[in-house]
Amino acid sequence: MAKTTITAVKARQILDSRGRPTVEADVMLEGGAMGRASVPSGASTSRSEAHELRDGDAASYFGRGVSRAMANVAEEIAPLLRGRDADDQAGIDGALQALDGTPRLERLGANAVLAVSLAICRAAAEAGREPLYRRLGALAGAGDPMLPLPMVNILSGGLHAGRGMDVQDFLAVPLSAADYPTALHDIIRVRAAAEDVVDRYGAPVLLADEGGLSPGCPSAEIALGLMVEAIERAGLTPGRDIGIAIDVAATSLLGADGSYALSREGRSLDSAGMIETVAGWVGRFPIVSVEDGLHDEDWSHWPELTRRLSRIQVVGDDLFSTNPERIRRGMDLGAANSVLIKLNQNGTLTGTLDALATARAGGYSTVVSARSGETGDSFMSDLAVGAVGGQIKIGSVRNTERLEKYNQLLRIAEEPGVSYAGARFLAGRRGP
Repeated sequence: MAKTTITAVKARQILDSRGRPTVEADVMLEGGAMGRASVPSGASTSRSEAHELRDGDAASYFGRGVSRAMANVAEEIAPLLRGRDADDQAGIDGALQALDGTPRLERLGANAVLAVSLAICRAAAEAGREPLYRRLGALAGAGDPMLPLPMVNILSGGLHAGRGMDVQDFLAVPLSAADYPTALHDIIRVRAAAEDVVDRYGAPVLLADEGGLSPGCPSAEIALGLMVEAIERAGLTPGRDIGIAIDVAATSLLGADGSYALSREGRSLDSAGMIETVAGWVGRFPIVSVEDGLHDEDWSHWPELTRRLSRIQVVGDDLFSTNPERIRRGMDLGAANSVLIKLNQNGTLTGTLDALATARAGGYSTVVSARSGETGDSFMSDLAVGAVGGQIKIGSVRNTERLEKYNQLLRIAEEPGVSYAGARFLAGRRGP
């Protein structure tokens, strides 16, 4: 134990990809190993996800400062952890949860707790002279590591792009590539072609939060048509080489009256109308995955959406919030067939691994995901490989905070014994 005994824990405030404060933590071990990790922040968030503690002081980054979270690391978390064994990830995460005393880590802040939780894992991997993905694989008990299928942002709207389009993200999914580097290359071809297509139509080629293009299409059908055109312009076949995924982010469309507002189209829909609309998109375009087609508490209609879209992947993000209890509830109801996994929605590494295991045990696919406000930390890439997440959603192939995660996967792809998932874990996938 001596070399993995925690000797010091500290936190600092750094800036994420939107220039907003977030927490970075360092954990030092007796043997000299050190782990560092930082946490992201979302724009489209669920009421059920772990609590991000902000100062609320307008004089400090417009209320977004994290000095309270940092103080909690220094004054409560560090004293609790000094002398503990970093190899005991589950025990430490349980102790952190107990120290906070709230289900959503509202007192200490999930940003403080998660930064420390991830830094401990990285320090333990360093002490054991093993790659981080191997350490994560051992904690997850997931078997041989596997590179995930990338799901890559091409066009953006919703809260990621000032509501320039109602639907939040239109993504490209490489279906036919035999390995990860080829899959990434195919996506880059589509992204470049999309820029040409958008420019030719005279639409803006401004970048959204996650690096996707923000052309401000007046309807989802027009955006989906642009996606098909970009795939073809890249010399690839829609539905065979490249599928389309959409993130509706329906919670952010919810009005005070309980209806869904497609403001750009001038339409207001109830749940049944939303299901019909999404099913219509799926029927007309080569869509292989739909995320958050209904809002996060619309439990009574999610099973019907899932039945209507049974041939494709139906992902719950806000619905599940990387929470094992909510995942089990969805399984009992037949809501969705896939779970988006976000570390900061859960708040600890162990809790996130529990969510992955719960989804896997219920036959649901998983998609390890970034947030719109990211840092350069590539922890999620190692998580997707080691815990065999199957799919990964990082953002577009632009901006350093996104590319570092794609590049980490390229590095891991060189390692012996690491295979590529391809489309095998894509739930409900249509045949070629």
